[in-house]
Amino acid sequence: MKIQLNGKQQQLEPGTTLQQLIEQQGLAGKRLAAEVNREIIPRAEHPNYVLNDQDSVEIVQAIGGG
Repeated sequence: MKIQLNGKQQQLEPGTTLQQLIEQQGLAGKRLAAEVNREIIPRAEHPNYVLNDQDSVEIVQAIGGG
């Protein structure tokens, strides 16, 4: 299936969860926010949130500064 990830087309296996996508992007364990189709998905839902063909996903990583 195809999704848009941060504005770029990405091919995924059907049934991929948001958590799996985050892990594939090397972002597991990092402070981030994930949005699917303009809706924020709480971190607790990432493992069970199954992505669908043509979903638009935005993943934003929090960066601290001083």
